[in-house]
Amino acid sequence: MVSTGGRRAAIVTGAGTGIGAATAIWLAARGYDVLVNYSASGAAAAAVVERCMASGADALTAQGDVARDADCRRLAAEAEKRWGRIDALINCAGVTKFVAMSDLDGLDAADFERIFAVNAIGPFQMARAVAAAMRRTGGAIVNVSSVAGVAGTGSSYAYAASKGALNTLTLALARNLAPEIRVNAVLPGMVEGRWLREGLGEDAYVRVRDRFAGDAALARVATPEEIADTIGFLIEGAPGITGQLLTVDSGLALGRPPSVAK
Repeated sequence: MVSTGGRRAAIVTGAGTGIGAATAIWLAARGYDVLVNYSASGAAAAAVVERCMASGADALTAQGDVARDADCRRLAAEAEKRWGRIDALINCAGVTKFVAMSDLDGLDAADFERIFAVNAIGPFQMARAVAAAMRRTGGAIVNVSSVAGVAGTGSSYAYAASKGALNTLTLALARNLAPEIRVNAVLPGMVEGRWLREGLGEDAYVRVRDRFAGDAALARVATPEEIADTIGFLIEGAPGITGQLLTVDSGLALGRPPSVAK
């Protein structure tokens, strides 16, 4: 099948849940056929495909671990074979290990290697896999990073360092894939969803969420759908933007206004 009727084609990694799922659904509603990649969440990914198809998109699931270059090349080949083009790549796949920054013995080299393999090497491998097809049509890549990569905070040292590496990768790719391909990153702060609830546990999740909202200028945390809106803007509405790291942290870096600060 080749995309017809002016539809474009996108690959979203880590699209079974969270930001990736919300982004796949956003793109499908706006004229994209979508490859919904997942690593382990097959049932959830199938549900995302159903929602994409309800918007009139052609969509399919594709299992694959972005840490493996062969899987990345296969995902790109499947999308190009099905639709004859690739117009957008959104690198949402990510992993972490929840270890307090005070615990220097909580991570070992294998933890760093696995987290970097998915969070930093994976996006590079995916960008390399789609580059030839995207150069033919023009297009955009958005890497889902984190404020952890700038602030040195977050779920673990390995996670924060991997997101810092992803930020640098974004700049390098933007410079070298131009002018045909734009590359940007979105850096969310805290985002509602299963990932943090499961990683932290419900009680800790509520404490962290409330503390984040209490410190942020907008007094709230983001939703996956709001991050998807920002990703969509960088794909669809920003032809002059490349090489940018766009923070979406509810004003956490600003802090609360003095009149309501606690």
